[in-house]
Amino acid sequence: MNLYLLLENILFFLVATSFTVVVGWAWRHSKPMILPEVLPDWYKIWFGTMQILGIVLPLVVMLLWGVVWGYSRVLMVFASYFLMLGLQILSEFVTLKKFHSVVWVMVPYLYLPYRFWQLYEGWTLISLDQELIWVRTTLVIEIVVWLGNYMLDVAQLPRLFRWEVQENSDIEIS
Repeated sequence: MNLYLLLENILFFLVATSFTVVVGWAWRHSKPMILPEVLPDWYKIWFGTMQILGIVLPLVVMLLWGVVWGYSRVLMVFASYFLMLGLQILSEFVTLKKFHSVVWVMVPYLYLPYRFWQLYEGWTLISLDQELIWVRTTLVIEIVVWLGNYMLDVAQLPRLFRWEVQENSDIEIS
């Protein structure tokens, strides 16, 4: 099972990276991508929530059930999760900070559907034993959290691309 998850993650990373490189090359003459300087007030709340629910909670579960209590499947599932999360962050950093490429916007749309799959797959791999109910619950919470994050990402596309808003619009520009 460990080899299967490792190969699955490597294959996904190779496909996602290849896609990013090809699309980045195709859009190499586009205007450099820069994050909006003024972020909305709710951004700090969202970012903090994602760090707590998307990083701290799974890390605690991985350390307790996977390391301290020795459930190897829990360790395997969450190690895979953190590996791909780290690679997503690295891909976002490289495309935005190093290349200033519009491809940066696409990175989450590649990685998040795979993360949904990873979490669901982890949920199916973790046994129904009563002592692992909190692990399975955490995986469901993670799926809901990342789905919410995905929807918020989609809703922010106009802001990232600085699409113009009519003056009489109800949309807040900040």
